[in-house]
Amino acid sequence: MLSVKGIDVFYGDIQVLWDVSFEVKDKEIVVLVGSNGAGKSTTLRTISALLTPKKGAVEFNGTRIDHIPADKIIELGLVHVPEARRLFPEMTVKENLIVGSLNGEAKRKRYETMEYVYSLFPRLREREKQTAGTLSGGEQQMLAIGRGLLLPPKLMMLDEPSLGLAPLLVQDIFNMLKKINEAGITVLLVEQNVRQTLGMCSWAYVLENGRIVLECPGYDLLANEQEKECFWGRGDR
Repeated sequence: MLSVKGIDVFYGDIQVLWDVSFEVKDKEIVVLVGSNGAGKSTTLRTISALLTPKKGAVEFNGTRIDHIPADKIIELGLVHVPEARRLFPEMTVKENLIVGSLNGEAKRKRYETMEYVYSLFPRLREREKQTAGTLSGGEQQMLAIGRGLLLPPKLMMLDEPSLGLAPLLVQDIFNMLKKINEAGITVLLVEQNVRQTLGMCSWAYVLENGRIVLECPGYDLLANEQEKECFWGRGDR
């Protein structure tokens, strides 16, 4: 479904990704793991056309997308839920969701999809008239994911969805991601919560200093204590 082929990516004159290649198959959950600064967020930003690779290619469902505008990529069904949520704090929950459904197909299915989002996240229905800036961190993350679902996605990329959340809310978010995947949406996940993430994914890729250094089924990586310490240390288990 998604194929990243040998991309090199720079910020100005500074190279941050070297020859990164990986694949995501239809209806899988795939995770990119690695320490802070490894290049995980840069990889997602490149896939969603916020950055342009100097070398290599990105293909989505057979279409090369690394040189087309970001809004056209969204119309293909590739949706990016960024780190730090990026909500409109002065707008209500409902208004933030509507912002996620402004193109043709998304607009036609807006209220049907909104009902689906409210069924996943009942708290958003309860707070639909509340401004996003007054929500808790967990509720804001639910809203960010819900806004992404309004587009609607065939593949959803999420950058650190559990960041800064209490443990119970983290579990809620991961349960929702499983339900989203079970509904037929492919998921590409960047996440520091290694144990939780590897336990639910089909395949894992390890990024270290801007390079893919390991790929294997998530369960195999979770079981290999030596590799875990090598690539992200004891503190992130």
